[in-house]
Amino acid sequence: MLSERATLQQQSCPHQAESSTSDQTAKGDIAAVLKIDSFAAAREVLRSADVRQAGFNAELVSRFIGRAHAPVMYQDGEAHQRQRSATARFFAPRVVATRALMEATSRTLVERFRAAGRARLDDMSLELAVAVAADIVGLTDSSRESMALRLNRFFSATPGRHGTFATVGNVVRGQLRTLSFYLFDVRPAIRARRLNPREDVISHLIAEGYSKREILTECLTYAAAGMATTREFIVMAALRLFERNELRARFLDADEPERMIILEEVLRLEPVVSVLKRRAARTMALETDAGPMTIAAQTLIEIDVGAANRDEAAAGPCPHQLDPDRVRAPKAAASLMSFGDGPHRCPGAAVALQEAAIFLEQLLRVPRLRLERPPTMTINPVSTGYELRDAVIAVG
Repeated sequence: MLSERATLQQQSCPHQAESSTSDQTAKGDIAAVLKIDSFAAAREVLRSADVRQAGFNAELVSRFIGRAHAPVMYQDGEAHQRQRSATARFFAPRVVATRALMEATSRTLVERFRAAGRARLDDMSLELAVAVAADIVGLTDSSRESMALRLNRFFSATPGRHGTFATVGNVVRGQLRTLSFYLFDVRPAIRARRLNPREDVISHLIAEGYSKREILTECLTYAAAGMATTREFIVMAALRLFERNELRARFLDADEPERMIILEEVLRLEPVVSVLKRRAARTMALETDAGPMTIAAQTLIEIDVGAANRDEAAAGPCPHQLDPDRVRAPKAAASLMSFGDGPHRCPGAAVALQEAAIFLEQLLRVPRLRLERPPTMTINPVSTGYELRDAVIAVG
C-alpha cells in the first residue's frame, strides 16, 4: 500500500480519536513547538495576521536573502499581499490560452503514450505541469522537455549519505543544477522579456526591479510549488481512479466541475504537502476544542494537514473514506487544507485542478488502459510531501 491513509479509506467508518493533538497541547499555555490537527484551529492559525511563514526552509531563506524581494512564498504582511494581488491574473484558470495549452499538451502526451504502448505516469504528469507552469511564469524560451529533465534532477532527493565529502558533493551538485537551470531556462526568458514584456510572472518581476538572482529564486519557488506538487497530485489522483472502477466511470461521465470535486476529495485524503509551518510573530490567542489558549511569541506551529482534513467536524461523517458527495464545513474548500488557507493559500490551486481534470479525462478514455506497475513512494524532507515515482501505465 502507498500509505496508511489508503488503508483507512477501505474501512467502513473508523472511530474518531477521542482527543486531538491540538487539544492535548492546549493544556499548556507556552510551547516551543505547537502541533495542530483540528481543522478549525488550523484555519484560524493560517488566517491569522500574527504568524509568519516558517515552512519550506522559509527562515533559512530569510536569513540569507532577507525580506526585500524574497520569493512571494516567503513574504508576509503587506508585501506578500501586494505581490499576490499583482500576480493573481496570471493564475486565472479561465484564461483561454492557458486552457488551450493544457488541452494540447495533454493530447500530445496521450497520443505519444498510445503510440508507444507504455509510459511512466510521473514523467507524463511532470511534462504537463512544467508546460503549464512555465507558460504562467514565463519560462518559454527553452525546450520544455529539457527543462523538465533539469528540474527533475534538481528536485530529486539523493540517497542520504553523511560526512564532509558527501555534504560538499551535494552542495556542489545543487549549485551546478541551479546554474544549469539559470543558464538554459531563466536567463533566455529574462532577455526575451526585457525586449518584449508579456503577461507573465517574469515580466512583472522585471518591471518591479528584481535582479537576475532574485528572479531565479522566484522561478525555483514556482517550479517547486507549481510543477513538483502538481506532478505528484496527478499521479495520486490517477492511482485512486485506477483502484475504483465505479469512481473512474463517474469521473469520465461527469462534467468538469464535478471532476474537480472528485479530484479535490482525493487531495483531501492525500495532501501532497503534509505539514504546514508558521512562526508566531507575537503572543496570540487561539480557540481550540479544549477552550482558549495563549501561544507565546516565536512558537513554531506545525499543522498536520492530513489530520485536519480528516477532522469529522469539517469533513463530515466517515472522514477516512473517499466520498465526493460528502457535506463539508461551511465555506470550506472541497480539498479542505490541501492547498493551504489564508494569505499563503496556493495561488495555482484552480490551475492545478483544471489541468489534472483535462489530462486525466483524456488519459482514462484510452481503450484497454491499465496500471502495469504501481509507484514507489518517498517523502521529500523540505516539503514533507510524498513523491511518487516509476508508475508504469500500458495499453492492452
